[in-house]
Amino acid sequence: MNAGTVDAGQPAMTRGGTARRPLDLVLALVGVLVVAAVLVLVRLTAAGVPRPSEAEELRALLPSALLALVAGVANLTVIVLACAASVERLVHRQFRDVARALTAAALGYLLAIGVNAVTGMLAGPGGLPAVLAGTGADGTLGHPLHGYLASVVAYARAATLGHLPRVRAVIWGGIAVTAASVLLSGYATALALLLTLVLGLTSALVARYAVGLAGPPLATDRLVRELRRFGFEPLGLTALGTDPEGDQRYAVDLADRRLDLTVLRADVSTGAWKRLIGRLLLRDPAAPPMLLSLRRRVEHAALLDYAAEAAGAAAPRLLAVGELGPGTAVLVREHRRTRLLDDIPAEEITDRLLAAVWSELALLHRHRVAHRNLSGRTIGVRMDGRIVFARISSGSIAAGTLAAGLDTAALLTTLALRVGARRAVGTAVRELGTEAVAATLPFLQPAGLPRAVREDLRSARGTLGEIRAEITRVAPDAPAGPAKLERMRPRTVVSFAIAVVVGAVLVSQLADVDLTTIRDASLSWSAVALLMSALCTFAAALALIGFVPMRLPLWRTVLVQLAGSFVRIAAPAGLGSLALNTRYVTQQGASTALAISAVGVSQFVGLVTHVPLLLVCAYLTGTAYPADFSPSVTLIAVAAVLSVLVAAVFALPGLRRMLLRRVRPYFQGVLPQLLDLAQQPRRLALGLGGTLLLTLAFVLCLYCSVRAFGGDARIAAVAVVFLAGNALGSAAPSPGGLGAVEAALLGGLTAVAGVPAGVALPAVLLFRLLTFWLPVLPGWAAFHHLTRRRAI
Repeated sequence: MNAGTVDAGQPAMTRGGTARRPLDLVLALVGVLVVAAVLVLVRLTAAGVPRPSEAEELRALLPSALLALVAGVANLTVIVLACAASVERLVHRQFRDVARALTAAALGYLLAIGVNAVTGMLAGPGGLPAVLAGTGADGTLGHPLHGYLASVVAYARAATLGHLPRVRAVIWGGIAVTAASVLLSGYATALALLLTLVLGLTSALVARYAVGLAGPPLATDRLVRELRRFGFEPLGLTALGTDPEGDQRYAVDLADRRLDLTVLRADVSTGAWKRLIGRLLLRDPAAPPMLLSLRRRVEHAALLDYAAEAAGAAAPRLLAVGELGPGTAVLVREHRRTRLLDDIPAEEITDRLLAAVWSELALLHRHRVAHRNLSGRTIGVRMDGRIVFARISSGSIAAGTLAAGLDTAALLTTLALRVGARRAVGTAVRELGTEAVAATLPFLQPAGLPRAVREDLRSARGTLGEIRAEITRVAPDAPAGPAKLERMRPRTVVSFAIAVVVGAVLVSQLADVDLTTIRDASLSWSAVALLMSALCTFAAALALIGFVPMRLPLWRTVLVQLAGSFVRIAAPAGLGSLALNTRYVTQQGASTALAISAVGVSQFVGLVTHVPLLLVCAYLTGTAYPADFSPSVTLIAVAAVLSVLVAAVFALPGLRRMLLRRVRPYFQGVLPQLLDLAQQPRRLALGLGGTLLLTLAFVLCLYCSVRAFGGDARIAAVAVVFLAGNALGSAAPSPGGLGAVEAALLGGLTAVAGVPAGVALPAVLLFRLLTFWLPVLPGWAAFHHLTRRRAI
């Protein structure tokens, strides 16, 4: 029997539900009993803190600085790899796997805190027994069990890492290194670490049972019973994956024929999210119907199938609608052997075949049935030559002129992508008439086309223009203006959301701020902040000189960076400076390609250094490290946010394309320049040193701005705030990241660095004044000076 095929006579599980193993629950109870037994032992055993000499001997095995460095590298490695594994699961839409791992990690940390608290109460005033008492302070919630280790052990055990054996091995190796560092430092005893391991494994088992295993299973014996209830005797069941709506598909072999099954689940929301986005972005006549409940989805699919059958269309006939349990339904359709249009070679697509496609669509439209999802993946040809429209359940009945026009536009585009605009329009005119085809012209826009057609258009961007030109040639009086299909563009939604978030943050932070504190700034700290802002311009010039493979005059390059301060007030963050630097390098005698690649290298190195600096600074922010070798909450939050962003970029094609369009100008031709740069250590050192000096200058400027108003914060915390705020500003569509940067810095200083809002607000205003607004006037002068000298 082939892989993915289940014998209908044997009970089996296929993907479609939630699997929970009773053994996990039993083992979890055993772990709880072990921890409880130790707590009883703590109560019954006489307390006795280990002698100081024992702790000193343990700590003397290895230098504390070495332990701190090794544990720090191990912790960062574990967190980065854990985030990478979570991103990989999110990209593959295995949300249950991620939920289970995160639940286990949170449960492990919380249980460690709870057990520590109970242990302290049971131990009494005499302290912990010698076998549990390390050098950690008594009575704290981080001692004797190690909360961080319990959390990462639970995550590693609950996560699905079998397909990533090397990642799994490195994560467990990092956990072992941290545990050894904790033991050798004397912070925790061997028994305490053993209990930590037991607690972490117990948390993983609880999460596995509570959340369930990834790849939710479906009992095929229940499906077989439902088929037999309809009078079908299945011989085998083959899983065919999922459709674009997220519903699972199966093929059932009978003695005389084959059936197609579609399993719909109430907890599958892929199609609902797509429809919701369509409702938000498109006007009502063009928007898809909202089908939130399982019953509505089933009824809609059945209604469309019956309507297509009544119209005489060759769509697969619906034979039965079944229920497999609460929240799960199945649609049984007859199997039609077809060849998809995308799989047919272009030379086999004859005019007769094109005419048959148009005739089938006209048949549906005469009965007021709209398909709404026509593409090369939903149009098939039967063995007898009859056209079949698959996935008609996403369409609508009682469809009006606009829905029919959108169908016609989608089919015109699909056929033009295969046979060219002239043949597609010509066959449409012969079958539908010139007037009907001319009426389609306003709907030939990406917003009204199905997702699959829009994806195909990316490799043939001029197709829509060719279709419009051909229709205009055939029908000169065709309406020229496009129909208003969009309610709002995605860019409008993003900009509005950013504006709302920024406004909410600013309002919440400004509520209790006394603005009179601005005039109380320390002149000395303000002067140092001003000096650091000037150093930023010098550092940016050094970085550009190092990355450009030709000699650039230092002070002229400094003037160019100063001129960039003027340009960026009218361009999105980074783009103005990028264009100006490219123009400057070109004017110095470099070719355009060399200038673009050299400036791209500087941007690439800035990105490569930005993320590690953010992680390292986050690691050192707000943590008890190296006392207990635990990373900070700030690092966990930063890593989680980065993971979600990376997963969103990989999982959402629209966001990925938008990001690629945004970053492509930065990194064109980067690889050859990087290889050349690696062979010139002096240039590499100058460019990398300038990049690091630029970041350091910005961080010190923000730090001095905080100190100017009497605030106090750790340098690492301020670095995290700046790096995160700078990244947000680079992503914001406003010039220089206006609004987004201020909100990010203000929220970061109060939440991460612990600076009061009354100090954070004037500090952010001073920082932005020195680094964004104050350089504008000298930047304008530098821009005009360089323009007159034809340097830019």
